[in-house]
Amino acid sequence: VVTEDGFVLGIQHIPYGIHDRGILTVESRPPVFLQHGLFQGGDTWFQNSREQSLGFILADSGFDVWVGNVRGTRWSHGHVSFWEHSKDFWNWSWEELAGYDLPAMIEFVYSVTGSKVYYVGHSQGTIMGLAAFTQPEVVNMIAAAALLSPISYLNHITSSFARTAVSMHLDKMMISMGMHQINFRSSKVILQLVDYVCASEDANCADLLTSITGPNCCFNNSRVDFYLEYEPHSSSTKNLKHLFQMIRKGTFEKFDYGLWGNIKHYGSFIPIAYDLSRIPKSLPLWMAYGGNDALADLVDVNRTL
Repeated sequence: VVTEDGFVLGIQHIPYGIHDRGILTVESRPPVFLQHGLFQGGDTWFQNSREQSLGFILADSGFDVWVGNVRGTRWSHGHVSFWEHSKDFWNWSWEELAGYDLPAMIEFVYSVTGSKVYYVGHSQGTIMGLAAFTQPEVVNMIAAAALLSPISYLNHITSSFARTAVSMHLDKMMISMGMHQINFRSSKVILQLVDYVCASEDANCADLLTSITGPNCCFNNSRVDFYLEYEPHSSSTKNLKHLFQMIRKGTFEKFDYGLWGNIKHYGSFIPIAYDLSRIPKSLPLWMAYGGNDALADLVDVNRTL
């Protein structure tokens, strides 16, 4: 799927469950679209067993499953003109993911199926959804939405790693070093910066996953090596900076370019805020959040609600 700004995205499709090929037509199966989170790709919905992976569960439960992959991830396919290692290719944040990637993918599924789409987003996939659902042309294609670990306001996060990285201005440090892409797989500098954050006692990186997400009651640590064969995917430094801006400011708004940059982009001194009241009350929304989630804090989730 090609976005309006030229990125070529990959979508996977599972039209049948394992036992019902030929029993139910695709037309009779409601389409559901799965949108991954930060540093993940569509494969995140399939990395456990058939009984424990939401993509497989939905297909086996009678849904027509579509899987999104945003720009920069391994399953997407670059840009119609930008080189994948150029500054222009990585000049985006989740604002563009919500404004270009998600509408293009949802419109594709909607046009192919001729049916409104059920949306499932996780973490960054929820911030994309909430921002996109304020646009009538997108929300009119959505039947209902399920948001897992929903985020829109971030100033109460308790993640020790994220808090330390924000206080160290890691985002600004990376940009000043000329880094536009965050690729944990091929950049030794990125790994050195992670070590730099972890060197702070405040980061508490003895268990890196816990320091980022909070304690996980039911996480299967024996699967980590398998997960690391696929994750993390790449993202942009600008995306990280946008998220850090939200943590610092407690706002749910577009990217802050500074005083004069905002005037150029928005015609105002401050970025445009997303107005969640524009999401129609008629849209069924189901939100799932955990009390120990260090990235989707209860105070912030309740503010979103």
